[in-house]
Amino acid sequence: MSAARTKARTRAFQILFEADHRGVDPQRVLADWIARSRDPKPDEGIPQVGEYTMQLIEGYVQHARKIDDLISTYAVGWTLDRMPIADRNVLRLGTYELIWEDGVPDAVVLDEAVEIAKEYSTDDSPAFVNGLLARFLELKPTIRRD
Repeated sequence: MSAARTKARTRAFQILFEADHRGVDPQRVLADWIARSRDPKPDEGIPQVGEYTMQLIEGYVQHARKIDDLISTYAVGWTLDRMPIADRNVLRLGTYELIWEDGVPDAVVLDEAVEIAKEYSTDDSPAFVNGLLARFLELKPTIRRD
């Protein structure tokens, strides 16, 4: 796992989380982050937004409806709107990367999603995220065909 990719995923998760929390389009939040990172105020501590972060956000947005449908269908006992906001967004990011980013090994996607869940969500979240993404990994050939 590359440290740069790990940071890119974390930033993408933070952007999706912020967009979801504010009820705005993730691309709008991405644009805000890019603008603020180019002209940071010393006390803001805004991280740089790299190419892979942009690729993840744009990829998620392109497949958002399908991703949310998958999560809603397979998250047994949880509706998307009742799910913790961190879980919902780490799953969105992980699902996009697992299904549509061919250059990343599946095991890396699962590991990184679990690590983000450990850092930003509840004690139960890593197992939940891992289980759901593992299910999507099994279904990956079918999902990509649809």
